[in-house]
Amino acid sequence: MREARDGSKKDMHSKNPSVSSLPLILDVDDFKGDFSFDALFGNLVNDLLPSFQEEESDSIEGHNNISNDVFSNGHLRGQSDTIKFSQGLSTPLFPEVDKLLTLFKDSSQELVDLRKQIDGKLYNLKKDVAAQDSKHRKTLAELEKGVDGLFDSFARLDSRISSVGQTAAKIGDHLQSADAQRETASQTIELIKYLMEFNGSPGDLMELSPLFSDDSRVAEAASIAQKLRSFAEEDIGRQGIVGNATASRGLEVAVANLQDYCNELENRLLSRFDAASQRRELSTMAECAKILSQFNRGTSAMQHYVATRPMFIDVEIMNADTRLVLGEQGLQATPSNVARGLSSLYKEITDTVRKEAATIMAVFPSPNDVMSILVQRVLEQRVTALLDKLLMKPSLVNIPSMEEGGLLLYLRMLAVAYEKTQELARDLRAVGCGDLDVEGLTESLFSVHKEEYPEHEQASLRQLYQAKMEELHAENQQVPESSGTIGRSKGASVSTSPQQISVTVVTEFVRWNEEAISRCTLFSSQPATLATNVKAVFTCLLDEVSQYITDGLERARDSLTEAAALRERFVLGTSVSRRVAAAAASAAEAAAAAGESSFKSFMVAVQRCGSSVAIVQQYFANSISRLLLPVDGAHAASCEEMSTAMSSAEAAAYKGLQQCIETVMAEVERLLSAEQKATDYRSPDDGIAPDHRPTIACTRVVAYLSRVLESAFTALEGLNKQAFLTELGNRLHKGLLNHWQKFTFNPSGGLRLKRDITEYGEFVRSFNAPSVDENFELLGILANVFIVAPESLSTLFEGTPSIRKDAQKFIELREDYKSAKLASRLSSLWQSSS
Repeated sequence: MREARDGSKKDMHSKNPSVSSLPLILDVDDFKGDFSFDALFGNLVNDLLPSFQEEESDSIEGHNNISNDVFSNGHLRGQSDTIKFSQGLSTPLFPEVDKLLTLFKDSSQELVDLRKQIDGKLYNLKKDVAAQDSKHRKTLAELEKGVDGLFDSFARLDSRISSVGQTAAKIGDHLQSADAQRETASQTIELIKYLMEFNGSPGDLMELSPLFSDDSRVAEAASIAQKLRSFAEEDIGRQGIVGNATASRGLEVAVANLQDYCNELENRLLSRFDAASQRRELSTMAECAKILSQFNRGTSAMQHYVATRPMFIDVEIMNADTRLVLGEQGLQATPSNVARGLSSLYKEITDTVRKEAATIMAVFPSPNDVMSILVQRVLEQRVTALLDKLLMKPSLVNIPSMEEGGLLLYLRMLAVAYEKTQELARDLRAVGCGDLDVEGLTESLFSVHKEEYPEHEQASLRQLYQAKMEELHAENQQVPESSGTIGRSKGASVSTSPQQISVTVVTEFVRWNEEAISRCTLFSSQPATLATNVKAVFTCLLDEVSQYITDGLERARDSLTEAAALRERFVLGTSVSRRVAAAAASAAEAAAAAGESSFKSFMVAVQRCGSSVAIVQQYFANSISRLLLPVDGAHAASCEEMSTAMSSAEAAAYKGLQQCIETVMAEVERLLSAEQKATDYRSPDDGIAPDHRPTIACTRVVAYLSRVLESAFTALEGLNKQAFLTELGNRLHKGLLNHWQKFTFNPSGGLRLKRDITEYGEFVRSFNAPSVDENFELLGILANVFIVAPESLSTLFEGTPSIRKDAQKFIELREDYKSAKLASRLSSLWQSSS
């Protein structure tokens, strides 16, 4: 905002008198840059507002409500409103309002004029832009035409350059071909000249060019000789096809002379190579090797170098190998000593090969081929010579004795040699052996031994088992006979106690098998082969354990059988003298002691048998099963074999447990017969208080059962224990019923019987056999038939009709059975209840 500066502005203001009096006007520049309406408005009104702001504050407060009404809608009132309002007041509230209104109107008019000016300028600018755009488009069109023409010129130039280049390339190819042909022709002429020299008399090498005898040109002579041989041999083949025999004979002379010369030259180079090798002149060796590579790819030089190594020609080195591994005269040939010796020897061989590798890398143009020959020679000569002395494969027909180490010594030696040789192969592979399959070659060294390995392993396990059984038998024979005698007093005795099953022995079987399985894993690289061998080896363990524990159970059964025979021997009739009866009773007690000892011995055998089977099962789960998985059905087949192998032991155990029950029941019957008296259950009615203690026979039987069954509780587990005790409890129940059928009972005797039944029942409760507990509870009910009055018998079994048959037998044993006429009474009772 500024003052008027030109005539146009003055003319514009002259049309409006109110505007011409204003000191300020609007200009386009006021709206340029960072335009702010508040700043524009402030510049317009700030010169008019100070007079209003300097009014007295009380005057402002007095008219506050009026001013609020004036500005309540956010706008200044119109001029007419102001005049009306001023008529009601002596002094106008806002005297500058007229000036402000005039200023705003003039400013609005200025803005309208400015907009018209800007619109005019914009119109002129649009016209100029349109004209310039049309001119620019015309120029671009002309440039595009020029560019298209330029591109056409470039295309023609590029085509011309390409044509010229192709022509030049063809000319170059022809020149190069011509030069090559010229060079070939020149070389051919030279070769023909040399070939003519060799095509003289057979074996005549005296008239050759100096080239073929100059030691300084050996490389050139060797190259030309090889070319001549190739040329002559190809020509002979070509002429042979055509049928020109004359030409062929001429070239054959040249070929023969060339062959003789090449042989002579090759020998000369090899001699020079050897001389340089002795002097360790690697540069000369490398030069000779490079030249010799033209003869059969240098095979003769490579093989000659390897063959002249001291490790292959020095006999003392080979003897030192044998002494290091086997010791002096083979006296130290144990697996551990052999392992240490092989480790030392193979380390020495690896170090030697590593040193040779450094020389080979510096001398030969194809070092990998030389390393292949060297490593192959090491394995096939030096290692094989040692293995032949170390590993003597034994015959399966004439197996070496255990004193000589048996098959196990051979298998351990084989495993040590195989493992250490495999390590040697890996070390040699790390050093470098070219394209040689060193692992496969190592495997081939043991192929003869691995063919019959599974048979040797199984035969070894059988030999170890047989030797162990002989050892145990010898130990058993050394035990003094007196230490195995049971009940020898008064004529009753059993033979020396049999050898007991040992868990330690079974653990040793498993340890043998573990060692064999480790060898199977070492020798079998294929999972299927490994599974087959493992299954065969594990089957040997099953056979060994099955036979061992079955024999042990059978020996324990023999003791039971012998004790039973002793019992039968001393059973006497009723009409014998007192002295004979006393002797027989004493012998019977000794036989009973033998039976009790045999019972305990068999229970120990059963316990150890179970522990042995558990060891085998755990070994199978931990070590064997995972190795059988690669072969379908192998795991299930081994489980079936394990079950079948143990079936014989289970059968022996079952028969022995039946004999144990017979042994226990025989002693129970003997104790009952010897200790039970008729007065125990028919005490006289003499007014003395009845005896509520169990009978002596009952006490003796329970004491015996508690003592003898202690070993059964320890030895048996699970279902086996439950089945055994249930069977024994049922047999005891039946035996007691049969025993009590021999006595007559009065009421006080019935009470004594009930006390015995309670004693027996409390003991068999430890069997944890519900059916046995139920049988003895029913016995307690049956005993009531001796206690109740005859007229109460009809109501005694109303709740338990199942024991009526046994009740009938018990009732017949009542002392008053005949006097009370219980037979007819019971007959009517059973008929009415049925």
